[in-house]
Amino acid sequence: MKTGPDYCRNMLVVGVLALTTPLMGCSRQTDSRSTPQAASDHKPAASGAHGDTHAPTSSPNAASAPYDLQFIDTMISHHQGAVSMADMAAMKASRPELKTFALEIVADQNREISQMTKWREQWYPAAPPAVNMDFPGMMGSMQGMNMGHMNSMSGKDFDRMFVDMMIPHHEGAIVMARDAIGRAEHSDLKNLSQEIIFKQQGEISRMSQWAAEWR
Repeated sequence: MKTGPDYCRNMLVVGVLALTTPLMGCSRQTDSRSTPQAASDHKPAASGAHGDTHAPTSSPNAASAPYDLQFIDTMISHHQGAVSMADMAAMKASRPELKTFALEIVADQNREISQMTKWREQWYPAAPPAVNMDFPGMMGSMQGMNMGHMNSMSGKDFDRMFVDMMIPHHEGAIVMARDAIGRAEHSDLKNLSQEIIFKQQGEISRMSQWAAEWR
C-alpha cells in the first residue's frame, strides 16, 4: 500500500471533494418562495427570474396551447413578478402606508396564483408550461422590472422607484385581463379577469397619487 506525505495529501483532497460535492449541488438550486406555482412537474415559472433587467421568455410551443392555459401560466408568471417586488417593499419601504400596501399585494396575488394553480390542475393536468410573452400587456410590463436596482435603493428613493415600477406592471395585467374577458373559454377566468381589472385599477390610482406627492 502507498504511503508518504504526497499520498496522504492526495487522499485528503479526495475526501474533501467527496464531502463538498453534495453541498455544491445544493447551492445551484434556486431559492424557493412561498408563491404557489402551477401543477406538479410542469410549473410555468418564467425563465429569467425577476432579479435583473432580463424579461422572462416564452415556454416552448406556448402559442399552440389552449388560450386559457396560456393565460393561467402567463398571469401566474406576471403575478410572481409583482409578489417579488411587493415582498421587497414590505421589508425596505420607508413609508408605513407603502409597507401595508405591499403586504396587500402579496396576499391578493398569492391568493389568485393559488386559485389559478387549482384550475390548471383541474383543466390541464400535467400540461407543459405555456408562458406566452406575446400576450397583450405582458412583455412591456415585465421588461421594466429591475429588482437589482430597486434593491440597491433605500428610503424615499426606494418608495418612488417601487411605485414607478409597479404602476406599469399593473397596467400590463389589466391589458391581459381585458383580453381574457373576450377570449377565455372558462367563465371562472373571465370573472377573475374582471376582479383583476377592478382591483388593480384602484391600486394604480392610489400609487399614482403617491407618485405625484413623493416627487
